[in-house]
Amino acid sequence: MRSAVPEKAREILRSQQSLRDVYVHIQEELERVEESLQAFSSSPSRLISEISAYLFERKGKRIRPALLILCSKLLNYQGDEHISMAALVELIHTASLIHDDIIDNADFRRGRDSIHARWGANISVLLGDYLYIKTIRMSQESPHREVIRILTDVSARMIEGELTEYEMSGNLETGEEDYLTIIDKKTAALFSAACQIGAVLSRATPEEESRLINYGRNLGLAFQVTDDLLDFQGQESRLGKPVLADLSEGRITLPLIYALRGDGAESRKRLRALLEKRRWDRRSKEEILDIIKANGALDDGYRKAEMFSLQAREAISGFPDSAHREALSLLAQFIVRRDS
Repeated sequence: MRSAVPEKAREILRSQQSLRDVYVHIQEELERVEESLQAFSSSPSRLISEISAYLFERKGKRIRPALLILCSKLLNYQGDEHISMAALVELIHTASLIHDDIIDNADFRRGRDSIHARWGANISVLLGDYLYIKTIRMSQESPHREVIRILTDVSARMIEGELTEYEMSGNLETGEEDYLTIIDKKTAALFSAACQIGAVLSRATPEEESRLINYGRNLGLAFQVTDDLLDFQGQESRLGKPVLADLSEGRITLPLIYALRGDGAESRKRLRALLEKRRWDRRSKEEILDIIKANGALDDGYRKAEMFSLQAREAISGFPDSAHREALSLLAQFIVRRDS
């Protein structure tokens, strides 16, 4: 039998890369993005101002804005539009999280009350819609018409991914390709769009733009696979949500898919029986975790995340050596080594 605690998981949790190391050359620009988000919180509507201030009170990782800034600086962009575009990308991400929490009936987001829990489903739906529409409206001020198409397309893809995930909720026949299709739309699409906008602003060549799109897509896939692995072995205090929260919401993620197709007919049968209950006490959750850890599903998942991370790094290897290329490479490594 394999180790109950995967060696790969132990190695990753031991070697955390700080985002400060990644963001060191763009910290001032990220602060300007924060100022843009805070300015967005000022609205004639008291309710919008109140909720927006709550939303942007905590900074979060800001990976998507950082991607847009890093990709534009990689190509020697000169100007200020990358700041406003980075803020718009973060607004789309925020809108998607609000809708996610409504669908999942989630009470917590990043360690505190979700918008859904604090203001209710009706207001949350309207606010998420408002953020999407406001973002598209603000993007129309850009002289780069391609940016508007990218943002509208990615918004539609993310919603399509959400619909597909909801349709397949709790389906134990979900396969790896189904899962990858969902996370490609829900997560990787916005990573890729952020990189592409950085390329568009910098007037990149078609080849350069293609490389950055490819980098962003693989980075997003690595991010989401890692996120789903952490649902099975992260710490609640770091994740800001209970362990197995995704499973409780009916999400069939890669560790489950691997465990259900792995070696050991008896363990697969027992796991399927446990999952079909849909309501688990503490002992059942512990048994689910034990089965998944014992059959190597987490190790296999980390190998998949590492593969996407490597592909992301390979996509930017053709760019001239620079601090910004190094930061993008470090980010691809951080993605699969984080613990939250």
